[in-house]
Amino acid sequence: MAVSPTTMAAVRASGAVPNAEYLLSAEGVRKEFPGVVALDDVQFRLKRASVHALMGENGAGKSTLMKILAGIYTPDKGDIRLKGIEIQLKSPLDALENGIAMIHQELNLMPFMTVAENIWIRREPKNRLGFIDHGVMHRMTEELFTRLNIAIDPDIEVRFLSVANRQMVEIAKAVSYNSDVLIMDEPTSALTEREVEHLFRIIRDLKAQGIGIVYITHKMNELFEIADEFSVFRDGRYIGTHASTDVTRDDIIRMMVGREITQMFPKEEVPIGEVVLSVKDLCLNGVFKNVSFEVRAGEILGVAGLVGSGRSNVAETLFGVTPASSGSIELYGKPVAISSPTEAIRNRMAFLTEDRKDTGCLLILDILENMQIAVLQDRYVKGGFVQQGAVEATCEDMAKKLRVKTPNLYERVENLSGGNQQKVLIGRWLLTNPRILILDEPTVSMSAPRRKSTGWSRRWRETVWRW
Repeated sequence: MAVSPTTMAAVRASGAVPNAEYLLSAEGVRKEFPGVVALDDVQFRLKRASVHALMGENGAGKSTLMKILAGIYTPDKGDIRLKGIEIQLKSPLDALENGIAMIHQELNLMPFMTVAENIWIRREPKNRLGFIDHGVMHRMTEELFTRLNIAIDPDIEVRFLSVANRQMVEIAKAVSYNSDVLIMDEPTSALTEREVEHLFRIIRDLKAQGIGIVYITHKMNELFEIADEFSVFRDGRYIGTHASTDVTRDDIIRMMVGREITQMFPKEEVPIGEVVLSVKDLCLNGVFKNVSFEVRAGEILGVAGLVGSGRSNVAETLFGVTPASSGSIELYGKPVAISSPTEAIRNRMAFLTEDRKDTGCLLILDILENMQIAVLQDRYVKGGFVQQGAVEATCEDMAKKLRVKTPNLYERVENLSGGNQQKVLIGRWLLTNPRILILDEPTVSMSAPRRKSTGWSRRWRETVWRW
């Protein structure tokens, strides 16, 4: 018999819990969305004071299961047990009251509130008059940060923090609930190597305090460095669980994809042609200056730099989102002035933004509408009428080539996994047959902070809807 969240929270507070083998477990869990079976009879078991990594390709069901454990989704079938007691979680608040906290890929902090306000929201200390006692809240935050070895000013607004420090605030917020279980969904996707080391130190400290940590990642090196155990999901099904010391990288890959992979990223040999894009002394006032490079046909040019270094700003400027303040751009040997994304598209340029949810996907629309939007007006409208059959066939073919996991093209994009949303965006741009394809962090999740506004969101949406 399932225990209600309120009852279980009282049991947890009293400390009168059974000496169960597993801190948190799920058995026979099934979850369906319209036309999609996201989880089919899966299981998961987390031990106390351990780090359990969850592995699988995009759409494997990892995040869906974790959202069930965090009270965001309700399973259609299956049992969830906390310290041996069956529980029912009807909301994220239920999960928090039971000691289960989740740090999502998309950080959920409020940028115009202070660090302390973000951590203690809904739990702010009050003075005798019933007003928030900011002095006490500041001290509580400092004590929490001392415990976690985090050096952040509690009174600074979150919008001024780096992505790494925002991640630290999210962790501190989760720990502040005295959580027994901490779920981390791709926590290092936008961190530098040094920042990852700091995160791992905090994870080890939390594990030493008896906290169980669920760690979702695609990075194999992290698995072997931080995880005690790992479980693999594939196509919404549970494949197996092993100690990280008992398997190799190849074993994990084989479990994830269901076949042998002889070469992870085979390099394609293609002829390098003429210069198609030449950039000279490109500047954007206050953001970057004197950027110069050339890109040839068939060539991949990598642009590297830390968060905030201006990489994304250069990409946006090339695509006309924020026109350059000086410098020159040449396409196929001819000077061009790219003042808008529409102009860039006319020149057969395409740009995959790093922020697929804010400036990429139209989440409430379906896959077909998201894919066709960049080509519909120019290619599939004749005499004022849309050639619906032709555009559907083209988008269907692209979805199959990219292996988008969906029952049909009429599935809303918000119902897809993050990886499949990214495939829809890639499909949108490939349909334009671009000569120049700009990819801004194509494999990163949405945990990066908003950069200083360059007018991107507003101008991008205007351009999308003009299409």
